[in-house]
Amino acid sequence: MEIIISNSAGAPIYEQICSQLKSKIMSGELSEGDALPSIRLLAKELRISVITTKRAYEELEREGFIVTVPGKGSFVAGKDLELIREERLRQIEGLLGEARGLAAQCGLTDAELMEMLRLIIEGD
Repeated sequence: MEIIISNSAGAPIYEQICSQLKSKIMSGELSEGDALPSIRLLAKELRISVITTKRAYEELEREGFIVTVPGKGSFVAGKDLELIREERLRQIEGLLGEARGLAAQCGLTDAELMEMLRLIIEGD
């Protein structure tokens, strides 16, 4: 499984792992029941601390993306459509927030930004 860690990214390493694994799960690249690498193996492959990998897996489990079976490992959880929808909504909100920030830097008003969004929607 390929996970790319960037030291220059603004996000902590455990968040980068979480984000990439969530993306693989939501896209179907990882399916329900698929085994994830052990915490130690992933830490070794990524050349990071076991604690960092453990934190990423704990976060993914807390959010319902994976389940951990003691003595067996961590596996992709069954897809909860509402969970997936909420994750997508969070992503959309983040992107819209970035767009608003860029618009403000360019001197666009909220009304002009709304008009741009309306035109994009109508263009589809």
